[in-house]
Amino acid sequence: MAAKDELGRAGENRAVAYLTARGFDVVDRNWRAPDGEVDVVACAAGDLVFVEVKTRRTDLFGDPLEAVDARKRARIWRLAHAWSSAHPDLAQGRRWRLDVIGITGGDPACGRLEHVEDVPWA
Repeated sequence: MAAKDELGRAGENRAVAYLTARGFDVVDRNWRAPDGEVDVVACAAGDLVFVEVKTRRTDLFGDPLEAVDARKRARIWRLAHAWSSAHPDLAQGRRWRLDVIGITGGDPACGRLEHVEDVPWA
């Protein structure tokens, strides 16, 4: 596995541990569709939460949260629809929400974690 992939996987593992500790029920990870991948899908307080996780070793090239621009959010919206169509029993009757988790540090297990809830889709 490439170093970049390992970093991303470690960041996602940290994000899932963080979400679980805060009462989120993680229902899916790394769900793939032709248009891309949803990092984490969770349920929290009745909401269906699509979580994008961005991990960086440093902020030299910008904060990881800045990488989730309008184009990326629009793609996640399309993926959320695809995921919901594939899992209607979990999606029905829930409000959808986009959260973004950014992790910065050489070791994602102890790097700085920022969680932004309910990011606008567009």
